[in-house]
Amino acid sequence: MDMRVNIERLKQDLEELGRIGRDEHGGVSRPSFSPADFEARAWLKKKIEEAGLCYRQDGAGNQFGRVECQGKTVMAGSHIDTVPNGGMFDGAVGVVAALEALRRIMEEKIPATKALEVASFTDEEGNLVGDFLGSRAFLGLLDESEIRSGRTSFGMPFHDVLKRTEFTADGILAAHKERPELEGYIELHIEQGPVLEDEGVPIGIVERIAGKHYRECAFIGESGHAGTTPLELRRDAFLGLADFALKATQHVAVKHYGSMLTIGKAALHPGSFSVIPGRADFTLEFRSASLEALAAIEKEVFALAEDIASTRGLTFASRVVDKTTPVTIAPRMLKLMEEECRTLGYPSMRLTSGAGHDAQILAGACDAGLIFIPSPDGVSHSPAESVDWDDLEKGANLLLRTLVRLAS
Repeated sequence: MDMRVNIERLKQDLEELGRIGRDEHGGVSRPSFSPADFEARAWLKKKIEEAGLCYRQDGAGNQFGRVECQGKTVMAGSHIDTVPNGGMFDGAVGVVAALEALRRIMEEKIPATKALEVASFTDEEGNLVGDFLGSRAFLGLLDESEIRSGRTSFGMPFHDVLKRTEFTADGILAAHKERPELEGYIELHIEQGPVLEDEGVPIGIVERIAGKHYRECAFIGESGHAGTTPLELRRDAFLGLADFALKATQHVAVKHYGSMLTIGKAALHPGSFSVIPGRADFTLEFRSASLEALAAIEKEVFALAEDIASTRGLTFASRVVDKTTPVTIAPRMLKLMEEECRTLGYPSMRLTSGAGHDAQILAGACDAGLIFIPSPDGVSHSPAESVDWDDLEKGANLLLRTLVRLAS
């Protein structure tokens, strides 16, 4: 079998989808349940139906196109939501390539012993209430309190967002009841990093996906007049944060090489001239492909925060926003994808993904695989995000052949 995707059709689909949600800064802003997202959903539904697939949508807004067959289901997909002012390939590549693969399987009348589905999962980017809303709903892994009383990343109560949609908290929480029995899941994605391009390799076979730990944190001290409070008497919350940021980053870099720690957002209160900051709110994220390293970082970094707070006369507070567990890709999936790479004549290399993906969540229900193609200059979550069409064709061909193998 030497079946390949129709790269011109795939390219046209991605360019059409990439125009939906195009913003004034040249990027794509398509957060889930936004007007642009609903326009993209309508576009995808039309494409699925035009391809002759059976369309369905579950209670969480996950969209599917199915080739029916007896037995378990082989699924491929990703997401079409974006970060604000993001790019047109993150997530979209996986959904549109999966749709194209199923088109080609139907056009060539390839026999299968298992059902095939393309999937587009809601809110992988976490603009609503935590990352992976759709794929977690699909597996029944949601925190009910977050769905019923959580706030979005933009500060709006989630239940207020739902009032403007066809979706309900009850429907989202029950979405997993509609899940078919899965044989396997495959996701094609841009790397979002520089390794493949630097190595000159068109295909990355992901063998591990890092887990992550998100928290909202604060150092709490005491505000005071900047001109009259002696330095040695201050309980300056910002200095606690600055001290912690440097020491925690250095600790992870030295003690847990390969793991990551990031403070992505900080706000000082009251936040004005001539006032010592009495409170420093910040986000804290750490990631690792090792479950043991994640646990150690959590223990050690928060012990460091408490020590800094005690030394500087501050209080440290934090709350968990989200957690995911590191995933090791099943050996049979790695073997299958590498065999198909050799058959196609495509060089490949194994990689660890530092970013999270729906495949990480689906791995809790079946063997999951993740294919990377290069991200030019390592750029992602940016209007400058791009792909080489030849690399995309290779990745989509590998996805197609892997699906056929799994469904045979």
